Amino acid sequence: MPEDSVISLSLAQLSLALVPVIITLAILLYWSFGVGKAVYALSRMLVQLLLIGYVLAWIFGVSSGWLITLVLLIMLLASSWIALGTVAEQRTALLAASFGSIVIGGGTTLALITQAVLQLEPWYLPRYMIPLAGMVFANAMTAVSLAAERLYAELGHGAEWPEARLAAYQAAMIPVINALFAVGLVSLPGMMTGQILSGVSPLIAARYQIVVMCMIFASAGISTALFLALCKARVLRDALLRHGVDAGAE
Repeated sequence: MPEDSVISLSLAQLSLALVPVIITLAILLYWSFGVGKAVYALSRMLVQLLLIGYVLAWIFGVSSGWLITLVLLIMLLASSWIALGTVAEQRTALLAASFGSIVIGGGTTLALITQAVLQLEPWYLPRYMIPLAGMVFANAMTAVSLAAERLYAELGHGAEWPEARLAAYQAAMIPVINALFAVGLVSLPGMMTGQILSGVSPLIAARYQIVVMCMIFASAGISTALFLALCKARVLRDALLRHGVDAGAE
């Protein structure tokens, strides 16, 4: 087999990957942990990935700028909504701040990388745009989610806004900074691994991964800062109302 060719996986080969999964489920069952949640998660993963494979194949075949724009909008709306799962009671009130921060922070970073760094032609080239957008929006979403949870926790413990904002920002950036420390030493990230498996030179794959890590760091940092700025008035108003209710109860 040529060195730069991609190994094709048959369904029979794919099924072998389930062998260690079954062993793990057996351990869970033997130790009485219950396997219901794990089986559900695995089943959902299989269905989602198989379906997205067909969907992406169709999108790549159509190659329409309007369709890609619609896909990006759906990704933005979903990430903005999911990001606020840590403060579900405030979801509706903070949705605009979440959406705006991810659109500006993540969208600007994505545009710079795809149009200035990679210089995609056409601008919406699906096999680049969609995976990169997924990385950007997912990391921005996680950062906003962590920041929102920590912000309300700090204010709930009586912290002033500057202190609470700093703690929230630091909490949001921990996963990203840890990833920067670990890349290349502890792990080879997904994009780099995928490129190497597909036959791309490790040197080229490393360059792409540097771009990706910069993109992830910037999208998380900018989106979180924007979110904290956009939600300030609403969050402080909620904090004052909550303290007023608590004081009245006492």
